[in-house]
Amino acid sequence: MYLLLIGILGIALKYLQIGPVGAWSWWVVLSPFGLAVIWWWWADKSGYTENTAMAKMEKRKQERIDKQRDAMGMLKKRK
Repeated sequence: MYLLLIGILGIALKYLQIGPVGAWSWWVVLSPFGLAVIWWWWADKSGYTENTAMAKMEKRKQERIDKQRDAMGMLKKRK
């Protein structure tokens, strides 16, 4: 996500000719988009995306279980 934001900011600065970015080549300005594509490809191939989603679901599940146990008075109070 950060690479996309950097790319959009770079395009805006290049288009408006602001600062040193205005003098840069378009290849340099557009490179964060290529890096974002490579990152997403790697995240999908390595299982990073799936592991992150599974961890988030597991955390939500545990919070839901803790909330139900607390409502039933089964969860120990922490000091």
